[in-house]
Amino acid sequence: MAKVLMKGNEALAESCLRAGCRFFSGYPITPQTEILEYLCWRMDEVGGDCVQTESELAGVNMVLGAAAGGMRALTTTAGPGFSLKQEGISYLCGSDLPAVIVDVQRIGCALGDIFMGQGDYWQPTRGGGHGDYRTIVLAPESVQESVDLAYGAFDLAEKYRHPVLIATDATIGQMIEPVELPEMKEHDIDTYDWALKPREEGEPQRAIWNRYWDWEDGGRKYPAYILEKYGKMEAEEQRWENVETDDAEIVIVAYGTSARVAKSAIQRARKEGIKLGLIRPITLWPFPKKAFDELGTQVKAILDVERNILGQMKDDIILATGNRIPVEFYGEYWDNTSEIKIVEMAKEMLSRY
Repeated sequence: MAKVLMKGNEALAESCLRAGCRFFSGYPITPQTEILEYLCWRMDEVGGDCVQTESELAGVNMVLGAAAGGMRALTTTAGPGFSLKQEGISYLCGSDLPAVIVDVQRIGCALGDIFMGQGDYWQPTRGGGHGDYRTIVLAPESVQESVDLAYGAFDLAEKYRHPVLIATDATIGQMIEPVELPEMKEHDIDTYDWALKPREEGEPQRAIWNRYWDWEDGGRKYPAYILEKYGKMEAEEQRWENVETDDAEIVIVAYGTSARVAKSAIQRARKEGIKLGLIRPITLWPFPKKAFDELGTQVKAILDVERNILGQMKDDIILATGNRIPVEFYGEYWDNTSEIKIVEMAKEMLSRY
């Protein structure tokens, strides 16, 4: 298929439709509002339903209802709205229901601001709501990867009967790039026997619970079920990209927009004879620990590059390396991430390690 120019948010929305998503509910918030605007008219063309809800709470809970009925369902938001969706995400996990939730990140806590940021890392990767749960978190670095990951996210959600989050950001959501769109496919709402259906005449009455708990054997099997489920996710779903890591002495770890800048920094550094490499997590959870197991003994230190103040990914990097390699942090908040600063930091780190 020929490539077309599309804005990141609109391309992601189109990809979800092409994956068979036929229900969207959400509330406008910058920088993701184009997803809602696009689906308001495009969903009609494919015979689906798009609901602009009165709040983010309604948006995520309508998705829960649609998912329970077997539909491929989507809701999207940005930082403050993502906070409001946490209880609904917890309920999706507690109900073993597949859905896709997109967080187009922006800067700051509280209301924050509409500028690009990566300050939401802890919420999706730690489970921002209550209880024992995790969510698979996909992190695209381009418009094309937003399309590709969104298209596969529904299959991934249904594989585990579990919500999948996509952590993109304002830059990727607002930029325009050439993309190749996937083929259109339809999802049969009757695919899965766990989905709620009207009771046919003669069928026994069923009790519907607001959560999925296996009460067999006095409930003792439920913890084992949860541990097995998340263990399988960690074993099978780690995704990452390596760039120039075979001989790298300093390895950058960055995702999303920050990774794009890191790749430019690697080109600059290599021209100066500095052996700089990159591990780009594509899954923020499960965090790609396997990528760090492959690093050679020549690696002297790791540089965590993020668009936030606190270095939220740093703890995961330390855990993934077993604390055997020094990890430092470079972050920007108001300013753009600088490839020049990355190279300068790499030089300074080489002088110390």
